[in-house]
Amino acid sequence: MAETSKTQIKFGILGCAEIARKLSRAISLSPNATIHAIGSRSLEKAAKFAATNNFPPHAKIYGTYDAVLDDPEVDAVYIPLPTSLHIKWAVLAAQKKKHVLLEKPVALNVGEFDRILEACEVNNVQLMDSTMWMHHPRTVKMKEFLSDKSKFGEIRSIHATFTFAADQDFLENDIRVKPDLDALGALGDAGWYCARAILWANDFNLPKSVTALPGTIFNKAGVIISCGAFLRWDDGRVATLHCSFLANLTMTIVASGTKGGLHLSDFIIPFEETQATFTAATESGFTELATGWNPLPSQHTVMNDNPQEVCMVTEFARLVKSVKHDGAAVEKLWPTLSRKTQLVLDAVKTSIEKGGESVSLS
Repeated sequence: MAETSKTQIKFGILGCAEIARKLSRAISLSPNATIHAIGSRSLEKAAKFAATNNFPPHAKIYGTYDAVLDDPEVDAVYIPLPTSLHIKWAVLAAQKKKHVLLEKPVALNVGEFDRILEACEVNNVQLMDSTMWMHHPRTVKMKEFLSDKSKFGEIRSIHATFTFAADQDFLENDIRVKPDLDALGALGDAGWYCARAILWANDFNLPKSVTALPGTIFNKAGVIISCGAFLRWDDGRVATLHCSFLANLTMTIVASGTKGGLHLSDFIIPFEETQATFTAATESGFTELATGWNPLPSQHTVMNDNPQEVCMVTEFARLVKSVKHDGAAVEKLWPTLSRKTQLVLDAVKTSIEKGGESVSLS
């Protein structure tokens, strides 16, 4: 059941990025949130975006980002701006006491993110990054399997891949290939998800070291458009990530434990909006003469009433409401996960810059 208008969290959106269309829909579908305002550098662009994306009639249309932050009725802001602008606008939002839902990657480096984090802490505002798959009910079920010592055992390796084949226009003109806008390129846009998946499977214990794999590809402006990395823990656990704008759409997690394995091919955006599957195997072996598997891996389907982005907005709005109306403390889990993910990206980038030299995170 939807909240009353008085208790719904009122969102302002900064910018008209393509991803903001998806989040606008999510806010509209969320029972405890509503779109209150949209701001763009152009009033005309903001008005067109609102009309095209079925904003409610009461939504305010502003020709600047500042106007959204200055609106006293805005409780929280969604920031889908280029990564280079995150530090400015996330800090300003926090200073205006607006809770912050921030697109990934959260910053160009962990030093910038720490300034965002400090502003949010000082002003007692909730911060969450927009990694949608973390909020899908499938993710909960997969974590239950990974945590089951009798079925999965201890994790030994995880491999995470996110690639998509960008067209020539994207590779030449998209903000994600511009050094002044999204200087992390494919590492920030796609590698973020891989790093998050690896940390998630390892209970967010940071690796001992991160080493960039050979073969990083840059565009003419020096922005990464394809790269990979190897991660290692003290106890022998390993992981690899691969992210690229140059290969067919792939969103794969493969995790191996001492007793079982997990596999899925759509971890970031499920194949279907209302259900998602994963494959789990326990104590796998071969049939006689090694002609097949025994037992066969099992496929698990998780149904969901709401898309994962709606689940994310609903949870974020719940946390904001608890701070705003109930006097609760901000939830520190989400900013902590953001920071650890950013640390891994920083280490990959540093290793690439050092020609593949291992970077310690201990």
